[in-house]
Amino acid sequence: MGRTVGANAEDTRRRLLRAAADVFAARGYDGTRVADIARAAGLSNGALYCYFASRAELLIGALRTHGRRPLEELVARFPTRSVADLLLQTGAALRRRPDPDGFLAVEALIAARHHGEVATALRDYIRERADWLASLVRDGQARGELDPALSPQAVAHFCLALAAGTTLIGPDLHDVGDEEWTEILIRVVSCLDPVRTGEEIGTHA
Repeated sequence: MGRTVGANAEDTRRRLLRAAADVFAARGYDGTRVADIARAAGLSNGALYCYFASRAELLIGALRTHGRRPLEELVARFPTRSVADLLLQTGAALRRRPDPDGFLAVEALIAARHHGEVATALRDYIRERADWLASLVRDGQARGELDPALSPQAVAHFCLALAAGTTLIGPDLHDVGDEEWTEILIRVVSCLDPVRTGEEIGTHA
């Protein structure tokens, strides 16, 4: 098998990333060989290496393309909704059982502990996600929706940590009721609200 005749390079790249996401999610990083991904995509090893230089590049590429980003999807769908509401809605969905693509981030985190090339690539990916989240927080602060005293990077770090943690400790290991989970999220998100002075409270009364 070689590169499919007449195939568009971008289509081939997408096929490889889809195959990589499926195989990594099923077998984990250490249980996956480049040959497994090539076979799943219907390509030869040589053809695969025309697009990706290593397993680590394939893993992070699959994470970038197919990893879950529910908050980003909500922002795109509801651009005028407050950041706090978007965070609450995203958080409420975190306790649901993730689809296989949802485990790509977990596989990357596990692999990063033992493989330096994965750690380097994952660090760049997480920095991009954190920067995007921090920018979202700054926008909310500029609109008066979030406390301007909060560190946007700290809020971003908390959101990333919560998303990773709820994937690792899913309903199969420890479940909690929807109402209980929503209640704790409401309390957490309310801590992000702007702190109003006495004059502001009187104005809005």
